[in-house]
Amino acid sequence: MKPFCKRMQRWKACKPSALYFIFFIYFFCLAFLLQLCPQQAHAAALAANLPPSFTLHSLGNGEGPTLLVIGGIQGDEPGGFSAASLLVTHYQINKGSIWVVPNLNFPSIISSTRGLHGDMNRKFASISSQDPEFETVRRVQELILDPKVDLVLNLHDGSGFYRHVHENRLRNPSRWGQCIVIDQEAIDPDLAQNPRFQNLHGIASRVADEVNTRLLQHPHLYNIKNTHTRNYDREMEKSLSYFAICAGKAAFGLEASKELPPGIRAYYHACLLEAFMREMGIEFTRKFQFSPQGVLTALNRDVSVRLYDNRTVLALDDARSVTSGYIPVRRGADVKIAVSNPLLAVLPGKKQWRVVYGNRTLTSFTPQYFDFDESLNTVELVVDGERISAKLGDMIQVRKSFVVESLSGYRVNAIGATEEVDGSECGVTLRREHFQNRFSLDRAGQVYRVEIYKDHAFCGMVLINFGRENSPMLSNNPLTARAESSSDSDGR
Repeated sequence: MKPFCKRMQRWKACKPSALYFIFFIYFFCLAFLLQLCPQQAHAAALAANLPPSFTLHSLGNGEGPTLLVIGGIQGDEPGGFSAASLLVTHYQINKGSIWVVPNLNFPSIISSTRGLHGDMNRKFASISSQDPEFETVRRVQELILDPKVDLVLNLHDGSGFYRHVHENRLRNPSRWGQCIVIDQEAIDPDLAQNPRFQNLHGIASRVADEVNTRLLQHPHLYNIKNTHTRNYDREMEKSLSYFAICAGKAAFGLEASKELPPGIRAYYHACLLEAFMREMGIEFTRKFQFSPQGVLTALNRDVSVRLYDNRTVLALDDARSVTSGYIPVRRGADVKIAVSNPLLAVLPGKKQWRVVYGNRTLTSFTPQYFDFDESLNTVELVVDGERISAKLGDMIQVRKSFVVESLSGYRVNAIGATEEVDGSECGVTLRREHFQNRFSLDRAGQVYRVEIYKDHAFCGMVLINFGRENSPMLSNNPLTARAESSSDSDGR
């Protein structure tokens, strides 16, 4: 008898209990193997819906020194990439230039993981052309090598609190939080692209001294960590900052401690950024009060997503986790999105779409597909007794009541309103008490959508805000929550 037939006979002779045991072992091993690569599986699931690669924002007039700021190379470090985004949205550069990449590893930011395809900050010495992050790494290397760039800052959140000598488990030389990282004392004289920024330790010392005047508590003290990369640290040889050093560019890693809430980390990163700008002679003005609360308020105020040239608008300050009702989406067309912050993205799904801000999901909604009619761009209203003209996409502040004036051939649908005439709220006086709370965009029940249709086609919407003007709601905000217990993961 052939060997295969003998094996079949032995298989048939097995008792049922033995067969059950064999199947159990088989499926256990299969499940174990699947658990070995959860990030790869998650990456595949995200790939179809992720936004494009990182964005570059150029601030200033191009004259004077140029600072390159990079946030989000590791996606689970929100203090760094939040502060980088704040430069884009709330700073004006009056002298000098800043180039900001706030979302370098955007897929990992969205999934709140260090890296979906491994640690991107270990791919700057060498990277395979088959690596999914090859193009991203090459693009940022080109930015670093640009002759205009004088100094590079790479923003991180690191474990514990760096100290030169061992104090305890969280404060010792192996930790990364609350430090300025340099790879060596200075750039080699024959390599330095700009001699003014050659002395890395001197620059870091002056910046640390300034930031230490803004500490919230003395234990948050900033120190300088020299990794002596060329002599001792094979891992740091693969990093973004050492790539810049080898190209003769001044580069620093900025670390805030993961022991602190993300909002406080963003505050310290903002302190570091401003100190480096002053060190370089870059002049700036900011659009918020500089304090931990001011940073937090700036990060959470006027957050919005606008689709199809402002015809569909979502105000996301204090957003509900799930938006009630359906959101109009254009049938058979690519999604055109404008965001108020470079950390925002809309991720379409089969049934629901998610709106993410950094590594937080702000809200999700169910799309309803319409043909769009673009014959209307403005709408006339009477707000608290005063007649106004509003553009589609505007947020309208209302103290007591509003009326959408008659629109011949158009239908008005105030989402959540209980008052209507002949299936439309056109010409109907509406107050806050006429709206069902669950249909508001915000948890406080103050912001509602007023949509306009022509026959069965969607024309656009305006937003009605019954709350105080520009009053962000910060309760239950993850940026204010206490940080997780420190892990042993490095910042860099």
